[in-house]
Amino acid sequence: MYERFYGLRELPFDLTPNPKYLYLTAKHREALSNLQYGIAKRRGITLLIGEAGTGKTTLVQTVLASDAFRGAFCVYVNNPSLTRDEFVEFLARAFGLSSHACLSKTALLLELEPLLRDRCERGIVTALLIDEAQVMPIELLEEVRLLANIETATDKLLPVVLAGQPQLAEKLNDPALRQLKQRVALRCDLQPLDLSDTAAYIAGRVRIAGGDGSRLFTREAVELIHLCSRGIPRTIGVICDNALVTGFASDQRPVGWQIVRSVCEDFDLKLPGWQPPESARRPGAAPPAAAPGSVADADGRFALAGEPMFSLFTRRRRFSFF
Repeated sequence: MYERFYGLRELPFDLTPNPKYLYLTAKHREALSNLQYGIAKRRGITLLIGEAGTGKTTLVQTVLASDAFRGAFCVYVNNPSLTRDEFVEFLARAFGLSSHACLSKTALLLELEPLLRDRCERGIVTALLIDEAQVMPIELLEEVRLLANIETATDKLLPVVLAGQPQLAEKLNDPALRQLKQRVALRCDLQPLDLSDTAAYIAGRVRIAGGDGSRLFTREAVELIHLCSRGIPRTIGVICDNALVTGFASDQRPVGWQIVRSVCEDFDLKLPGWQPPESARRPGAAPPAAAPGSVADADGRFALAGEPMFSLFTRRRRFSFF
């Protein structure tokens, strides 16, 4: 709808996961490496913790779609709010076991272990990845621990990834799950983006869509997007997409802080006590003076701590969708 208005080839903030939009902060690169290492080397249980919208599901799907695991057999559970019997049935069907294994945990284990041993001997990685694991009841988490215990003298046969919100980490502190917590071989925590990463994230998404981020959003707009989203990539995308639609409807380029504030109010996002520079609030005023620790370039745009707001994307070409 607004692509031509902003000179874009496509919508930059479409919420459909797309590997070409991959943006990795240091924490996201670490998490992705841990997931790949934990599965490939059969390290037992890998724990991925992060607030909603920080990119857990995207990282898991990136691992599943990567060339390194093209020949692997990975079972992905994205809705683990199941009873014990439903969990047994799901695993039996996902691993291609008999109908009898769907009805009996004993039959499931008797069929699953030989299958895992055979695949291990043939060099085929088999893994279980559970998303939204914070909703799993304690008894199912205990079942996962027992599945992760299936092993040979030298290898774990079924590496497990548990991805969930911080409540999962709290749940693992329950004394009933102490054995599961002891078996976590790798753990990574995803954090919200800081201001510079937020700017790079926005600029990268726009660049890949064929545009110039510095021409779509003002500096004040980006600062307000960061504050109102609290650095959550999913929320950043929602704010930016709606701000571009509003800017298109009102024929405004670039999108300023006033539009961003209106969008955030519409979404009932609590606005912090932020005010743009006085000169930015006066129509037709000269560019505001640089803030402490920042300088202005030849076009009057700001550099934060000596780094242009949108220049990070020229050096960091690791843009990702969360």
